[in-house]
Amino acid sequence: MISPYEIAFASLKGITQVFAANILEHIGSEERFFALSERQLAAEMGFDSKVFARDYRDKLLEQANQEADFIASNKISTFYYRNDDYPQRLNDCEDAPLLLYGLGECDLNGAHFVSIVGTRHATPYGKDFVNRLVADLSKMLENVVIVSGLAYGVDAAAHNAALQCEVPTTAVLAHGLSTIYPSANRNLAAKIANGGGLLLSDYQSSMPCHKGNFVARNRIIAGLADCTVVVESDLKGGSLITARLAAGYCRDVFALPGRTSDRYSAGCNRLIANNGASLVTSADDIVNAMRWNARKPEENQPSLFRELSAEEQAIVDYLTSAGEAHINEICVNVGIPIAKLTGILIDMEFDGLVLTYPGSKYRLA
Repeated sequence: MISPYEIAFASLKGITQVFAANILEHIGSEERFFALSERQLAAEMGFDSKVFARDYRDKLLEQANQEADFIASNKISTFYYRNDDYPQRLNDCEDAPLLLYGLGECDLNGAHFVSIVGTRHATPYGKDFVNRLVADLSKMLENVVIVSGLAYGVDAAAHNAALQCEVPTTAVLAHGLSTIYPSANRNLAAKIANGGGLLLSDYQSSMPCHKGNFVARNRIIAGLADCTVVVESDLKGGSLITARLAAGYCRDVFALPGRTSDRYSAGCNRLIANNGASLVTSADDIVNAMRWNARKPEENQPSLFRELSAEEQAIVDYLTSAGEAHINEICVNVGIPIAKLTGILIDMEFDGLVLTYPGSKYRLA
C-alpha cells in the first residue's frame, strides 16, 4: 500500500526520477524528507530550493492524505517508481512521473505494448484500419496491450477494437480518476475498468481536466509502449506530438498513409515523407519491424473468403482500379442495375468485402 509520504513526494513540483534519487540518496526516505525542517534539508542536500519550504510540503502532505483515502475507498491501484509493478519502459523516459494511479487491471510490463493515436475526427478509412490492425495483432501476438488516450475518434476506435478482440487496453487520462473526459466515453471507460484493461493517470483524483494536461498525458502514451502508430492526423495535432515524443524516447513510430487530398491523412503523409515514421498498412509491417515473434497460423483452416460471383468480381475489379467510387459510378461502369447493385453491395459489406462511406461511396475492405 502506498504511503501518503510517497504520494506527496511524487507530487513535488519539477520532480524527476533523477532528482528524486538524488534527494533520497541524501535524506534516506520520503517520510524523513517531510519531517526535516527547511534548514535541515538545505544543509543535507547542499543547496536550498523552494520545494523544501515547510508550508509547501505541509500542503502536499495534506493533499496526499486525502488522496490516500480516495485510493482506499475506490480500489485504486498505484504504481510507484521504486516498486516492481511500475512500468519499466517509463524508466527510460527522463520526464516520466514518479507515481501512476490506475483503475482496472493490466500488467504494465507485458510483452507487447502498442500505442494507437490519431485525430478526433476519424474517418471510416481510419476506423477500419484500426479494427483490422488490432484484430490481426491479437491473432499474431501473445500478451499484446493496446494503449491510447480515451479521446473521440481514433482513440475510442482503438479501445473499442481491443475490447472486441478481448485484448487488454490501457487508457491514459489527462485528469484524475474521479471523473471521465469526454463524458460521452464514460461507458467505454467503464468497460475498460471493469475487465477490459486499465484507466491510468499520473494526476491525483482532484485534478480537473486542463488543456495543458493533454500534452503531458501524451508523454505517457508514448513512453508506455514499444511503438506508436499514428492512424490519421491533420498537419497539427496531439497525435503528432505523441509521435515526436515516442521518437525522442527511441521508440518506433508508424503512420498510416492516405490520399494527398484527405485532410486527416496530411499529418501522416508528412511524417512518412520526413522520415518521422515508417509506413504501415498492416499488422505484419509492425510485427516485422519490431522483430516480434508472431504466432504460427493454424493449419487446415477454411478460407476466410468465399467464391465471388461474376458480378461481385466485376465490382471488385472496378474498385481495385478506381480506389473509391460512388454507387452511381459503379452502376455505370459495371453495368448492373442500381436496385440489384444495392443488394449486392449490402451482401458484400456484410461479408467484409467492401466498406461503405458517407455519400454512398464504396471502397474495398
